[in-house]
Amino acid sequence: MGIIKAICISEKKGTIKVPVQEADLKPDYGIEKDAHAGNWHRQISLLSDEKIQTFREKVPEIQYGAFGENLVTAGYDLRNIPVGTKFRIGEEVLIQMTQIGKDCHTKCAISRRTGTCIMPREGVFAKVLQGGRIHVGDSMQRLPFDPDTPFTAAVVTLSDKGYAGEREDRSGPLLADMARQQGYEVVEQLLLPDGIEKLSAELIRLVDQRQVNLILTTGGTGFSVRDCTPEATERVCQRMAPGIPEAMRYASLKITPKAMLSRETAGIRNKSLIINLPGSPKAVKENLEAVLPALDHGLGILRGTDGECGK
Repeated sequence: MGIIKAICISEKKGTIKVPVQEADLKPDYGIEKDAHAGNWHRQISLLSDEKIQTFREKVPEIQYGAFGENLVTAGYDLRNIPVGTKFRIGEEVLIQMTQIGKDCHTKCAISRRTGTCIMPREGVFAKVLQGGRIHVGDSMQRLPFDPDTPFTAAVVTLSDKGYAGEREDRSGPLLADMARQQGYEVVEQLLLPDGIEKLSAELIRLVDQRQVNLILTTGGTGFSVRDCTPEATERVCQRMAPGIPEAMRYASLKITPKAMLSRETAGIRNKSLIINLPGSPKAVKENLEAVLPALDHGLGILRGTDGECGK
């Protein structure tokens, strides 16, 4: 069992949050009167008090809210709790973790002052499922994981012309619709230019911070010099899953011999599966239909909710 040590809010972004004794939380929004609330996945930020106390050994005058955290908690090592975990705060409020850590593109006040900040690596984020009023001192209970929780998915489209606004992205929305129809919760859809660096960074973020179960990419799998999606995928993966692209190419070869020219790949990073698909809507549909029904079992093994084959 954990406890709420502090509640902090700020009415303007970029300002230090100040402690309050109580706050009202709204579903799908966050903390009322807090600048970072809204209809997105980072509605509330949380930081373990144990991490703050360690930081205070170097900078004793640091106050709650200085790191931009909304809730300071004690009793849980939030950094090592999986995304998707739900917490009950007090009697009414229910929140769900959506992200671990964050990327800081500009230095915050703490970084400028001390040269470091713990929020990017130790902070976590959550969305509000059930609202209500919370108070300093309220209990915080981690709820058991429901094995029937839907898998999460993210879709990434790679297209120089699409990114420049010169071509409509039809493959990405199609992938997202197919995933939803299969029961996945699609948490992000991105449109990126072709190339290795930006895609690699986004794949790492989606896996390491958001812990998305399934990431589907479309585009960048051909012979063009800018077609680097397989290389970016192989760069970030720890293990490859060759059977998936083999099955997709086998299915496509029944339709066109040009399927042999597709360089799509698939691999695993941590507990996430990344699958490359071609760029055209027709090929996307044909390829994903060939493998989508079989993915649940593999994702269940990665997540720890399914047993191994044959057992």
